[in-house]
Amino acid sequence: MTDPTPGTVPPQPAAENTEQDVDLDTRAHLQSLAAEIHKGVVGQDAAVTSLVVALLCRGHVLLEGVPGVAKTLLVRSLAAAMDVRMRRVQFTPDMMPGDITGSLVYDNSTSDLVFREGPVFTNLLLADEINRTPPKTQSALLEAMEERQVTIDGASRPLPDPFLVIATQNPIEFDGTYTLPEAQLDRFLLKAVMPLPEREVEVDVLRRHADGFDTTDLAAMGLRAVVDVPTLHRAQQDVARVVAEDPVVQYIVDVCRATRRSPSLTLGVSPRGAIALLRTSRAWAYLSGRDFITPDDVKTMAPSTLSHRVRLTTEAELEGTQVEAVLAATLASVPVPR
Repeated sequence: MTDPTPGTVPPQPAAENTEQDVDLDTRAHLQSLAAEIHKGVVGQDAAVTSLVVALLCRGHVLLEGVPGVAKTLLVRSLAAAMDVRMRRVQFTPDMMPGDITGSLVYDNSTSDLVFREGPVFTNLLLADEINRTPPKTQSALLEAMEERQVTIDGASRPLPDPFLVIATQNPIEFDGTYTLPEAQLDRFLLKAVMPLPEREVEVDVLRRHADGFDTTDLAAMGLRAVVDVPTLHRAQQDVARVVAEDPVVQYIVDVCRATRRSPSLTLGVSPRGAIALLRTSRAWAYLSGRDFITPDDVKTMAPSTLSHRVRLTTEAELEGTQVEAVLAATLASVPVPR
């Protein structure tokens, strides 16, 4: 795999009658997940693959794109393809932390305080325009994303499994927004950019709508559940067993350390970012039909795993330098193990 960004999930090799049949069948189900999502969403291959990789790694995804590029439909299609619960929260400047996590309320019938769950108690949480809410409310998600639990009044309550936060932000509108702090950005395993579609793809979208396509009717799209929770858990265990040879591990470390020395960056990739790159590379290798990581897997997953973990210098921003270009140059500067 030499693509600089993840695209369509690689095809599944033909299964053989071996002791690995169960693992191959599990992998085939995970690969079919992307095809099922595409029944609802046209194009956006990189974003679809990022969601599949995040599920395999038990991570979270930051979706960036202008309004109208099917971010909400993408998440709803994923929920339908897995038959799991999904909730959407529109973040606003007046939103309080309890609006996300839940709070204690007085019950007249028992004269006692009872906990009322917030929307975070779900499998897929679509945090729409997360940068429109104040930092205090943004931070309410930190414990949920990292610890997969919510603590209210000293009592910890576990979140469902799987639990995936998919946050969206508009890259061009900054009025009334709050920049996500580095600590929160670092909690997102991947950042996926959803660009405006190519002409042919947009024609296909309009043709669907001309034929009566309804984005609110997932059943009419033919979407069905192709992956259940036990299958996902088996796949996550398989991904954790993907072999990372020492030369590849050292390559990941060298790539991340090189970002810390880049003259175009004020903030390089942290050790947590290096661990994230190892995890996503394992997932990509698994989807590619292998039980070991190659340097090409690292190159494929590096842009979406690292781009939101670095910061350009002021001079680089004024010169119009793109983070993706800096990461590409960094990858090119690090010797590839053979």
